[in-house]
Amino acid sequence: MDGRAVAPAAGTVLNALATGTGSAFAIDLETTASVELTHDGDVVGEVAGRPEADTTLVERCVELTVAEYAAAAGLDESTVGARVTTESDVPMASGLKSSSAAANATVLATLDALEVADAVERIEACRLGVRAARDAGVTVTGAFDDASASMLGGVTVTDNTADALLAREEIDWHALVYTPPEQSYSADADVSACERIAPMARLVEELALEERYGEAMTVNGFAFAAALEFPTGPILEALPDAAGVSLSGTGPSYVAVGERDALEAVQERWTDRDGRTRLLQTRTDGTQRL
Repeated sequence: MDGRAVAPAAGTVLNALATGTGSAFAIDLETTASVELTHDGDVVGEVAGRPEADTTLVERCVELTVAEYAAAAGLDESTVGARVTTESDVPMASGLKSSSAAANATVLATLDALEVADAVERIEACRLGVRAARDAGVTVTGAFDDASASMLGGVTVTDNTADALLAREEIDWHALVYTPPEQSYSADADVSACERIAPMARLVEELALEERYGEAMTVNGFAFAAALEFPTGPILEALPDAAGVSLSGTGPSYVAVGERDALEAVQERWTDRDGRTRLLQTRTDGTQRL
């Protein structure tokens, strides 16, 4: 019993660290998960090309999914094990939601292997991945905003304290991603600094719920770059060409959205910086079985 699924990465509209409300949108970078069920009760994870990588998250995704749905598949949970392998073009610890993409792909691939994927709502599968992320300690908020955007596609606004979806819209943007060479782990973020900018986060939330996503991103970008001590230079360089630009997650990546021609102008400025730029599309299809 095998299963495979692919999940997109995401960029930030509103970082949830300040108030618990967040917003994100899916972008065209992907993580693929392959799950092979076994009968030895052991769950073993692997990241393709990175034998040293921590696989706690994907292993926990399989464990929770099996615990929840093995009976529905006619299997004894205690005997079900798995071999799970992920491969990804999403850079890790870059603010582009690599953990959410890995969790979503793994949960859906496990459901596919159990042959129950059609019976499980995507938002419920997403919540399983969020639970696994909290258990694995890879996120402070649970990242339901990032996970929901990756699972459902489009842009989502969520209450991460309740794992509740407040809004979702399908959007058609180009997205420019700049990723500096350094890494930044969400679990290491200065939460107290972020909480001090809660009034700005509430403004961003209002803008996002009014579907003024570009303005929301830019306000979020300046506020959280200051709180997390990242440079605002890349944000300034994207203006006024981009419709919106923000530090993505807890950094170090920045994401700008808008028309392709405008973002090409921004890309010329960002390529002078150390790191990598990629001009991508947003995604509306979310996580899919293969």
